[in-house]
Amino acid sequence: MTKQQIPIDNSNLCSLSVSGIVDSISDLLVNALDNSVPFKDLPAIMLWGMPGVGKSQAVRAIADRVSQKTRKNTRVVDVRLLLFNPIDLRGIPVADVTKSFAIWLKPKLFDMDPSSDVVNFLFLDEISAAPPSVQSAAYQITLDRVIGEHKLPDNCYVICAGNRTTDRSVAYKMPKALANRLCHFVVESDFVSWQKWAKSKNIDYRVVEFLSKRRDLLTNFDASNDDVAFATPRSWEMVSNILSAGNFSDLERCFPLIAGLVGSGIATEFVAWCKTNAFVPDIDDIVKGRATVVPKTTDGLYATVQLMLHYITSHRYDENGLENCIEYSKRFQPDITASFFKELAYKDKNILMRRSVSDWLKTHSRYFFG
Repeated sequence: MTKQQIPIDNSNLCSLSVSGIVDSISDLLVNALDNSVPFKDLPAIMLWGMPGVGKSQAVRAIADRVSQKTRKNTRVVDVRLLLFNPIDLRGIPVADVTKSFAIWLKPKLFDMDPSSDVVNFLFLDEISAAPPSVQSAAYQITLDRVIGEHKLPDNCYVICAGNRTTDRSVAYKMPKALANRLCHFVVESDFVSWQKWAKSKNIDYRVVEFLSKRRDLLTNFDASNDDVAFATPRSWEMVSNILSAGNFSDLERCFPLIAGLVGSGIATEFVAWCKTNAFVPDIDDIVKGRATVVPKTTDGLYATVQLMLHYITSHRYDENGLENCIEYSKRFQPDITASFFKELAYKDKNILMRRSVSDWLKTHSRYFFG
């Protein structure tokens, strides 16, 4: 079937980073819950964005934020509409006990906890790529919160997502009634927002530090060419997963894997940067107190800080390793040591009570507080 232009001009929509999306939507929902405003009175959300920009992560972050602020349990039901047909949404028809009428078995996606201490999120992903018949079913869900005889519970909120037609992704014409029912946002790539998320998810320090110097390479998606490997927040996350899974100290060995995710050009630059821009000691030497050489470049120092933070987060019960990291960091420039202690304190304020830290702060407080 030929692609058709979706009747929405994305240029007149509000473009926000993932963190901006999370802030706006979670605040709306928290306020609605605090003021007893039913979800059915709120518009469903439509997130537009290029592949891999972080739409799915935004939905899960919204659920986490709502849970934190309301102390309610949250559950995300992720429905990839591209893989569904209308009967998957409505359910399978079977005969009733008298064999006189057909009844529709409830699909699994409607199996939600309706209790007041739970907030359900129905995430209708890839809605713009779904065939018109499936979009019609989604229209009934978003507009009436029902499909057939099945009804969404009152504690369920609907969020949709899809790629833009300018991304050269498959997209069918969206009914204007459905488009008018949704509140639309364009999700844009933003390094600061991604960096905050990356640190919370322990993304490999080399990826974070490289992109902090080449922010333009967080995303290089270009709909005008036919490249199948390109950089997006999602592909960089997969690069990090490969580095963690393979424990690669020699990046040349995993170059083909990195190139298969972000393209050979960016992979070449990433590997070259890691090899020439920063000496980073082995983490085992640091946590066992054997490291004696300190990086001489600022890039190398910050990369080492990220390496130690990643280890400490992943090995919370390694007291000796933590103390050795603290002692090793005291060999850095004072401002970088202060930066390391600030990151530790952000994760656990009790860090500042440790003698190894408090003694250093007595003589270097201006770097930490100033």
